[in-house]
Amino acid sequence: MTTDAADLTARLIRCPSVTPQEGGALTLLDGLLRDAGFHTVRVDRAGTPNLFARWGERGAARSFGFNGHTDVVPPGDPASWTHPPFSGALVDGMIWGRGATDMKSGVAAFVAAAIDFVTRTPPPEGAVILTITGDEEGVSRDGTIALMDWMRETGERMDACIVGEPSNPEVMGEMIKIGRRGSLTATFTAIGKQGHAAYPHRANNPLHALVRLLAGLTAQPLDEGTGHFDPSGLQVTTIDCGNPASNVIPEKATAVVNIRFNDSHSGDSLTAMLRERAAAVEAETGVRMNVEVFVSGESFLTAPGPFVDMVQGVVAESTGMRPVLSTSGGTSDARFIKDHCPVLEFGLVGAFMHQVDERVPADQVRQLKDIYQAILTRYFA
Repeated sequence: MTTDAADLTARLIRCPSVTPQEGGALTLLDGLLRDAGFHTVRVDRAGTPNLFARWGERGAARSFGFNGHTDVVPPGDPASWTHPPFSGALVDGMIWGRGATDMKSGVAAFVAAAIDFVTRTPPPEGAVILTITGDEEGVSRDGTIALMDWMRETGERMDACIVGEPSNPEVMGEMIKIGRRGSLTATFTAIGKQGHAAYPHRANNPLHALVRLLAGLTAQPLDEGTGHFDPSGLQVTTIDCGNPASNVIPEKATAVVNIRFNDSHSGDSLTAMLRERAAAVEAETGVRMNVEVFVSGESFLTAPGPFVDMVQGVVAESTGMRPVLSTSGGTSDARFIKDHCPVLEFGLVGAFMHQVDERVPADQVRQLKDIYQAILTRYFA
């Protein structure tokens, strides 16, 4: 008897696990994996639900891992959905519901693949490890980070890992993510002197200083791109001063920028650059500039080699399409796993993720399960 990844996807969708709620999704998986002989541990931290599962012995000669998340973004107005967002309805070959694409289907596929693999052709001296979090769509501070911290403390390890996030833009098999750009958010607070707009010499306009700073930051590209990465990008995402009066120069104004950066930068180097630019504008204008920076992840790359080649080859054999190796898109939990072991991302087509009427073809979920099972077979051969 095989494990149907499409049916498991529908069952997971019926668990209303909107971040930060567990919604029963990890409880469902915990029971299935225990019944299949996996050693499971809930690694909850700060109220965040996480699940670790291992088949095989700790410290096995070879260990292969999968990572994913069962939390989902809010569905919005349920009345806008063709089928209720937590119905897991199977209609005309499509599974409907929040998380159908991102990424309960990916989790269902690797859980089903792992269960069938270890019950049919268990590796004699290997371990299969699954790390599943309920905190990817949220602040991501106590999810996969907590799992990696716990594994380090308890001597658990993976030699290689696949994150099951949707990686294909349009067609199954067209893309594998072998890295991601870093992400940095900076908040500038400019503090000047309030005054009447008719008497600007008696005030010091913080908005003018912010505009000067932002103009300098956006005047030139940060770089031209690198071997595996597109150019870094800096975007101004908000400017605000909360001023309801048109004849008053405000005392304070804020601006936020987000930078997606490649491997020619680091969070530290960009932070230093932003502080230096802000200090220069402060010296020129007399407006005080405070800078707060949050780096949610550094750029990383899993260089092409045996692991990447193996996954690329299995995907090509399974789909008839040799996937390109990409570092495009936003961030994922791979940014936390890359410090533990080589990691890449391969999953479904992400066309409907985070949308009303999110859905996925059932056959595509089953195909992904078969690909994951073939990867396990190849890895432990």
